[in-house]
Amino acid sequence: MRFNKLTVGALALLFLVPTSCKKEQSSTTGWNYNDSKWGGFEKHEYAGQETGPGLVLVKGGTFTMGSSEHDVLYEHDNIERKVTVPSFYMDETEVTNNHYREYVYWLQRVYVDYPEVSINALPDTLVWRDRLAYNEPYVEYYYRHPAYQDYPVVGVNWRQATQYAAWRTDRVNEMIMIREGILEPDPNQMNEANFNTGAYYVGQDDGLRLGKKQMKDYRTKKGTRRVRMEDGIMLPDYRLPTEAEWEYAAQANVGASTYENVNNKKIYSWEGLTVRHTGGKEINRGLINANVKRGKGDQGGIANRLNDKGFITVPVGSYWPNDHGLYNMSGNVAEWVMDIYRPLSYEDMTDFNSFRGNFFTKKQLDEDGVVDLKDSLGRLVYVPVSEEENIGRRNYKKADNIGYLDEVDYMDGEQGYEYGVTTLIDNQARVYKGGSWNDRIYWASPGTRRWLDEEQALSTLGFRCAMHRVGAP
Repeated sequence: MRFNKLTVGALALLFLVPTSCKKEQSSTTGWNYNDSKWGGFEKHEYAGQETGPGLVLVKGGTFTMGSSEHDVLYEHDNIERKVTVPSFYMDETEVTNNHYREYVYWLQRVYVDYPEVSINALPDTLVWRDRLAYNEPYVEYYYRHPAYQDYPVVGVNWRQATQYAAWRTDRVNEMIMIREGILEPDPNQMNEANFNTGAYYVGQDDGLRLGKKQMKDYRTKKGTRRVRMEDGIMLPDYRLPTEAEWEYAAQANVGASTYENVNNKKIYSWEGLTVRHTGGKEINRGLINANVKRGKGDQGGIANRLNDKGFITVPVGSYWPNDHGLYNMSGNVAEWVMDIYRPLSYEDMTDFNSFRGNFFTKKQLDEDGVVDLKDSLGRLVYVPVSEEENIGRRNYKKADNIGYLDEVDYMDGEQGYEYGVTTLIDNQARVYKGGSWNDRIYWASPGTRRWLDEEQALSTLGFRCAMHRVGAP
């Protein structure tokens, strides 16, 4: 039988049309997905989580958390323990003065009726003062002068850092929505009428400018709808890293492993047992790998051969990154993490995704059980979970789990020991990690840990953000 070109084309069309237009079906019911005739239940392809601005993917795994040097302070609060950390994202560098000024500027521009919001967000520049040193120039210039715009922000307490991360979540997700054409830029947002990720998801998005591209609603033939979490368009929350995540990222054993074995545990965030650079160009050999205090009275070396070149902090992209591509995990500034401090954290912790500091909450509902309550800043209101609603649960009962396993009679925040009498550790004591420009090299080891009240700040303490990795590692 002979075929001409027209016949072949017609046959090909017969085979192609049914398959190209066929809807994906449920493997359990056989119903079509994304089809208004079948009810409009949606299933979308997901290419994977995009990397948010400033972030680096840290591939998860198992590592030995804890000390890698002699415990010179004999505190025994970092006993070695093997744990597993799932994949996550972390900022490539510390948050800079310029990044933080952008945040404060936004607060000033939007919350015009609430000037105290931006005032409360300002760093404490007085942390630079020393009763036996002349540091007034840093008090005056460090935060605002362009010479220091790429230096890490300091003087930020734990609460301020946490609030910055929440703000950053909303600004990045707003940018994604604008990029996708779902929203239009609106520099005139004011007070509570601003984009908030949580409020948008529940329909409390007063006054947002809609773009030309809206999500198709398959429940109707021509309808549109708002973006849902199921679409995978917006990113998870920016936040502070947990202590386990920070330490895992700082160790960066990914570059020191052979198959499933780590032959030599690192002391610092770089390879080798010395604090000096051993690889690369010969001109760099012997230089200090991080911005730390080399010895008594030695902040950076002598004038004709400055070594770490950092009398105080240095620009956040300085020195060599570790094997995860992260800068200054062992120096420049120490960094806040999410955890509450306890001396026995390493003994009490769960060995997967370890964290101490859980206080479980839920969205506040109105009388009809609808989420429509926002605070004066446009954010959803959260309330603690109650024991009554968790009677049948086995994994938790109450909201406050900060002292779980830590105190025998821990009830509603009461301590099992006397704060201010036998200890200064309470539920506001937050962990911070890593060495700083004014610390000896001992603190540059990722396993070391210190704590500070969450409302206090230091000239040696900054932060960087992290984000959960959804889906495959």
